[in-house]
Amino acid sequence: MALIEWRDEFCTGIEAVDFEHREMISLINEAHDALQRDLSRSDFESFLGEIYARIASHFALEERIMKAHGYDEFEIHKEDHERLLDDIRDIMAEYDAGGYEGMTSELATRLQAWFADHFKTKDARLHRLLG
Repeated sequence: MALIEWRDEFCTGIEAVDFEHREMISLINEAHDALQRDLSRSDFESFLGEIYARIASHFALEERIMKAHGYDEFEIHKEDHERLLDDIRDIMAEYDAGGYEGMTSELATRLQAWFADHFKTKDARLHRLLG
């Protein structure tokens, strides 16, 4: 079962952003499915690194679009992006320190909660103003 299901309410109306949102959700769902199995330490680290890199890249695109349009809540939106990246870095650091018990469920819970809230609030507002 997918961790995050794509819903029309997630659409921003910006084709490149919506494409990347779908790609990120797909990656997160793939990682979630894989993490339900017994993964080696290196496979888990690879998933964390891939998720972090793809999300950071997407945020950079979204932030460029917001800046180009003079988006009035750019700083608030960017702070929310940074919060998720900080959470992922914290999970990576804890995992590196050997605290990997329960990491898969914690990662899944954080990503699911963050995306559901962020899409419904921050990205929905961005869509309304730019659409």
